Amino acid sequence: MPNLTVNGVAHAIDADPDMPLLWVLRDRLDATGTKYGCGIAQCGACTVHLDGQPVRACQTRIGDVGTAQVTTIEGVSGRVAEAVQAAWRKLDVVQCGYCQSGQIMSAIGLLSGNAKPTDADIDGAMDGNICRCGTYQRIRAAIHEAARSLA
Repeated sequence: MPNLTVNGVAHAIDADPDMPLLWVLRDRLDATGTKYGCGIAQCGACTVHLDGQPVRACQTRIGDVGTAQVTTIEGVSGRVAEAVQAAWRKLDVVQCGYCQSGQIMSAIGLLSGNAKPTDADIDGAMDGNICRCGTYQRIRAAIHEAARSLA
C-alpha cells in the first residue's frame, strides 16, 4: 500500500502502485483543483509539485512518488506562491480557468528557481501548459509581475 504525503499530510493509499497520481488526488483525496486535461502529459492541466518540482500527475504513477512531498494547488504556500497568485488576480489572467491550476504550479516552479526570468525562460518553463483561451500574454505578464514583487 503506497504512502503519500500530500500538502503536508500523510496518507496510506489503498490503490495499485501503477495508478496515476492524478486519480489518487482527485478521486481518493478530493484534491480536485488539479485538473484532468489530456491524460498524456501534453497539456499541463494536471501539474503538481514533487519536492517542489513541477510534474504531470496524469503520468506519474503513485508507486514512483516514493517519499517525495506532493503539493497541489490547494497546498501551495509561501512567498513565491503568494506573489504568483496576487499577480494572477492583479492582471486578471484567468478566462475559463480550467488550465490555471497547472499554469500557476508551473509558474511557482519557475520562480522558485529563477527570480528574474526572461521571456525565453518563461516560454521554456511554461511550454506544455496549454491554455485553450489563449491567455499566454497575460500569463507571461503575470510571471514578470510576480518576479518584480519578489525582488
